[in-house]
Amino acid sequence: MKFTGKNVLVTGSSRGIGAEVAKELANFGLKVWVNYRSGEAEAKAVQAEIIKAGGDAEVIGFDVSDEDAFVDAIKTIVARDGELAYLVNNAGITNDKLAIRMKADDFMSVINANLKSTFIGCREAVKVMSKKRFGSVVNIASIVGETGNAGQTNYSASKGGTIAMTKSFAMEAAPRGIRFNTITPGFIATEMTDVLKDDVKEAFIAKIPLSRFGEPKEVANAVAFLLSDYSSYITGETLKVNGGMLM
Repeated sequence: MKFTGKNVLVTGSSRGIGAEVAKELANFGLKVWVNYRSGEAEAKAVQAEIIKAGGDAEVIGFDVSDEDAFVDAIKTIVARDGELAYLVNNAGITNDKLAIRMKADDFMSVINANLKSTFIGCREAVKVMSKKRFGSVVNIASIVGETGNAGQTNYSASKGGTIAMTKSFAMEAAPRGIRFNTITPGFIATEMTDVLKDDVKEAFIAKIPLSRFGEPKEVANAVAFLLSDYSSYITGETLKVNGGMLM
C-alpha cells in the first residue's frame, strides 16, 4: 500500500489491537508514535520490535482523556517530525455492569476515556493536518456501537457516538483534504477474549459466519487500508471487521 504522509500516532498501542496496528503501519514505512498511559514497558517492547524489524518508532506517554496532555503530545510530534500525517484513535476502556446498577460516574468514565478522547484527537488532527491540506484518521469503535450490548450501556454509547462523530468530522474536514473513517471490530482474539471460558467462546463463535474470532492483524490490515492512498476516495465510512457477525 502507498502512503503519502510519513508518520502516525496510534493511541493505546502498547498492547492488543493497538500494538498490532503500530507494527503493521511500521511495516509500510511509517514512523510510528507508540502511545501508552500506564504500560511504559509494554510500549517500549513494541518500539523495540518495530526497530528490530527495520522500522522507526518513538514512545510517547500520555492519558488520552487529558485534553492538555493530548494537545501537548501532538505538538511534540509536529515539532519533531514537522507533521502529523495519520492518526489512529484506538485507546479505550470498559466498565461493564447492568444499567440499573451503573452510576453516572461509571457511565462518564467510559465516555471520557473513549468518546471524549477521540474527539480531542480528531479536533487536533484537523488543526495540524489542515496546514498541509492532507491527512487521514481512523477511529476504532466496536460492533456494540452498532448493535448495543447488555451490560455495556456506557461502552456502547461511547462507540456509537464515535461512529456518528466520525461522519461529522469527515464532512467538516473533506474540503481540507483530510479523511475520517471508522472501524468496528467484532470479537478479536486478544487478552480480553483469552480469559473467556471455552463454552462462552463457543457460544460467540456460533454467531459468527466465519466461525472464529478475528486476529488483531486483520484489524490492523483494515486500518492500514483506510489510512493509505488506496482508500483516497473513502471518507465517513464505517468498515465492519467482524467475520460477518453483523452484515
